Amino acid sequence: MTDVSQAFAEIKRGAEEILLEEELLEKLKEGKPLKIKAGFDPTAPDLHLGHTVLINKLRQFQQLGHEVIFLIGDFTGMIGDPTGKNVTRKPLSKEDVLANAETYKEQVFKILDPEKTTVAFNSTWMEPLGSAGMLKLASRQTVARMMERDDFKKRYANGQAIAIHEFMYPLVQGWDSVALEADVELGGTDQKFNLLMGRELQKSEGQRPQTVLMMPLLEGLDGVQKMSKSLGNYIGITDTPSDMFGKVMSISDDLMWRYYQLLSFKPIDQIEAYKAQVAEGANPRDIKIELAKELIARFHDQAAADAAHQEFINRFQKGAMPDEMPEFTFETEEGIAIANLLKDAGLVSSTSEAMRMIKQGAAKIDGEKVADNKLLVTKGTSAVFQVGKRKFARVTVS
Repeated sequence: MTDVSQAFAEIKRGAEEILLEEELLEKLKEGKPLKIKAGFDPTAPDLHLGHTVLINKLRQFQQLGHEVIFLIGDFTGMIGDPTGKNVTRKPLSKEDVLANAETYKEQVFKILDPEKTTVAFNSTWMEPLGSAGMLKLASRQTVARMMERDDFKKRYANGQAIAIHEFMYPLVQGWDSVALEADVELGGTDQKFNLLMGRELQKSEGQRPQTVLMMPLLEGLDGVQKMSKSLGNYIGITDTPSDMFGKVMSISDDLMWRYYQLLSFKPIDQIEAYKAQVAEGANPRDIKIELAKELIARFHDQAAADAAHQEFINRFQKGAMPDEMPEFTFETEEGIAIANLLKDAGLVSSTSEAMRMIKQGAAKIDGEKVADNKLLVTKGTSAVFQVGKRKFARVTVS
């Protein structure tokens, strides 16, 4: 019973909600390996740390002796997940989905044990279902039930289009659980409707319904929005060690604990000890360095983590600028606005981001903060422009 209690505590670590907890505890008490499923639509070639929150939880189940199924939604990827979207997503081609799926397999085994992981593709059972089978599956639910989904409800109320095929997505995801006879399905909190659909379809097929474990959505570097490539607030698991280290060090001290909870493999007791050290006066920066090195070692190796740490010390903690940086020359007669210069030098993605960085005191010229977002950089200027702790460019205005 003690082992089950410890396993249950580890499984609950970081989880937002478990439906139903008593069901999961009962399944664990049975002492048999459970089928643990998590699905990922290969909509982009690279994963970021936000994706790994679920993969880390799969790893926990794997270490507890359960059967982990990493489900690649090559079929659902061609439908396009409508979750959280206010417009119909453009379905990907089969070629794009399969190409992205290959990169997913390479990346997830940096976390999961390949010898103990089943990689499945939902096209395996969905394509043989055929059009007749899809129509039969569609008959399992009503339009009224689908409209209970928050995003569908909002889009309908706002007069925004909902394509018929979007209603199929939760049904197909639910049918995946039937096909795999899943005992537990993992997903983000935004997937609740889809995850519960699996329970309903399993019940209708006479199967024992899966337990649903929902993990929170990881905030990006800004600490506000969900980590997303489109928002530029992400840490990619294929990022270079240097970039990964710099990005981790840029997060707030408060957000650091959230990352420790959802991304670190360190024992809960160790993380609590870190919190106690900070409460007693330890510098949070040193604790953040440990997190950065742990993540780099996971996705690269320990030598890369140590090298990135040393580079960080050389470049930032000692106030040094990098030996090499991009160089730009801009020709102008009347000068160039600072926001435009930062954008054109690739230090920010837009002039609005430049304005925001200046306001935050994150933009510098030769190490001095830019105080005026309307600054005009005049002809004859040659200086090192910097945004944040990691982006530098040597710019000459002629």
